[in-house]
Amino acid sequence: PSWPWPRPTLPHPFACRAVPLAHEVLEGSGARPPLVILHGLFGSHGNFQTVAKAVARRSGSKVLTLDARNHGSSPHSPLMTYEVMSLDVQHLLARLGITKCILLGHSMGGKTAMTLALQRPDLVERLISVDISPSSTTAVSEFSAYISAMKSVNIPDGLPRSAARRLADDQLRPVVQLAQLRQFLLTNLVEMEGRYIWRVNLEAISHHLSDIMSFPVFHKPYPGPALFLGGSNSPYISPKDYPEIQRLFPKADIQFIEGAGHIVHQDKFEEFITAILNFLPPP
Repeated sequence: PSWPWPRPTLPHPFACRAVPLAHEVLEGSGARPPLVILHGLFGSHGNFQTVAKAVARRSGSKVLTLDARNHGSSPHSPLMTYEVMSLDVQHLLARLGITKCILLGHSMGGKTAMTLALQRPDLVERLISVDISPSSTTAVSEFSAYISAMKSVNIPDGLPRSAARRLADDQLRPVVQLAQLRQFLLTNLVEMEGRYIWRVNLEAISHHLSDIMSFPVFHKPYPGPALFLGGSNSPYISPKDYPEIQRLFPKADIQFIEGAGHIVHQDKFEEFITAILNFLPPP
């Protein structure tokens, strides 16, 4: 006889499964919670090493930089939403015995940081969102074109690294006109046994691009201090985002660094470090 009851639906095999994130720790002597830094889309913890070293040296704080899932040296997974990326960070904090941290995220990392702060305010002493707001960024996004361009890069096996990079650069140029952006994307080109591959999971990223460009729905605000630090030349934090920032982060301070674009820490390094140090709690 056929089953008289409906079959139980099994949870998605990758749902709510955190991946162990690759990370680097700079030890500090101070008593304040560690600063945890989350990079942006197509980035890796290496993008923030200079920032991490400067903050650790000048503040005495412990600083952690991590690779998001599907980025850098962290494991790949077909799932890539802010909820799971937040879970990855929560698991890492638990593994390292960190019960409270200061969270800094840039772009996609900023949205992961905001998600974590809204989900688990007990873990986040304060929050720094660099050049991103808790709203949708679809309008200013050419990312799907970049992904297609990266997917179509074709490099013969056995080329020396410098030649491979030059060739990839030439192949990306028609779509990615900005040299600075091409150089950034090319940090993801790695050699594996004589073949060149992208270390970012382009399939998962392109599949979840609309998730990455939007932001989850939250109703309960984050009660702690928050700094939204934008570049004055970047469109990613605009006055139309202020009401949503105020709704979810009532203690938010919004600042802009004059003359900086989206990659604030690269464009205006000293000003960026100063803004971060000024926002840290007293030791």
